Amino acid sequence: MINRSERLRVVVATPLSEEHCELIERLEPRIDLIRDQSLYPPMRHPADFSGDPSFRRTPDQQRGFDEMVDSAEVLYGIPDVDSAALKRTADANAGLRWVHTMAAGGGSQVKAAGLSEEQLRRIVFTTSAGVHGGPLAEFAVFGVMAGAKDLPRLLAQQRDRNWSGRWAMRQVSEMTVLVVGLGGIGREVARKLSGLGATIIGTSRHGRPVEHVDQQIRVEEISSTVPQVDAIVLTLPGTPATERLIGADVFDAVKPGTILVNVGRGTVVDEDALVPALQDGRIGFAALDVFATEPLSEDSPLWDEPNLLVSPHTSALNAAEDRLIAELFAANATRFLDGQELMNKVDTVDFY
Repeated sequence: MINRSERLRVVVATPLSEEHCELIERLEPRIDLIRDQSLYPPMRHPADFSGDPSFRRTPDQQRGFDEMVDSAEVLYGIPDVDSAALKRTADANAGLRWVHTMAAGGGSQVKAAGLSEEQLRRIVFTTSAGVHGGPLAEFAVFGVMAGAKDLPRLLAQQRDRNWSGRWAMRQVSEMTVLVVGLGGIGREVARKLSGLGATIIGTSRHGRPVEHVDQQIRVEEISSTVPQVDAIVLTLPGTPATERLIGADVFDAVKPGTILVNVGRGTVVDEDALVPALQDGRIGFAALDVFATEPLSEDSPLWDEPNLLVSPHTSALNAAEDRLIAELFAANATRFLDGQELMNKVDTVDFY
């Protein structure tokens, strides 16, 4: 256990308001929180950790920023949310011991840095998983509801001033929803949809009982299970094992009119296979907050699909996010100083 009198030098490597810097200092007084607000790009909205893209440091400012982050035992954020900058400081700073990422799926940023085996052993990486669960789950519920209530048809008829005949909308309480991934976000999705009366099937690597989940299946059983579900909600991280997991074999097996919602990572969906599935009605409606490449290319055919709702990776954003991440970091800093296991550690084999 680290001596409780030891202090921890934490450098803020991403935009963070003074209010939240002071919050971290109050919550864990053993932290020396180093920051220079003049060296961070202005935040345009809450959780804007990349900041204003027009911001440029002078050469002297860049040297000052690099020297500051290279002095850290712990980094609050990946410098400039740039994997190359993480690699640079890991090479320059043999004393770096822990990096906390702002993203719930920060493992992909760590992987992209291409760190050495020695650096991956020496530095602990943690993520902000759990902070985004509520907002993402609400978007998932919205996506399921929008598909069940025929939102594209309603919007088109309103635009055309068309008062059509009546039709029966689907009821969420009568639906079976497959939640692919029962981590923190998936469990919250299951809880919310179960509360609306839906039957929940979930996929999980551990197979342990999960509250609000009526049935669990293995990932290998997705294609054989989708004929019995009305909606699929994806909450998975982006890893080699999940890349294009939802592809042609799944879309060929779905019940016609299935709703698809993705609040995990865009790489989980084979977008080339999704387009024909939307066009022929196998997927009746899709609400996607994430895409394989972001921003979504202007020439992507996904923009033109009337039964697809494009959300620009914004569903996790909420006004409380900065505070919640700061609180999570402070709690983990206490654990770090007391020699306890950190929450949300990145698996540096699968980067999950």
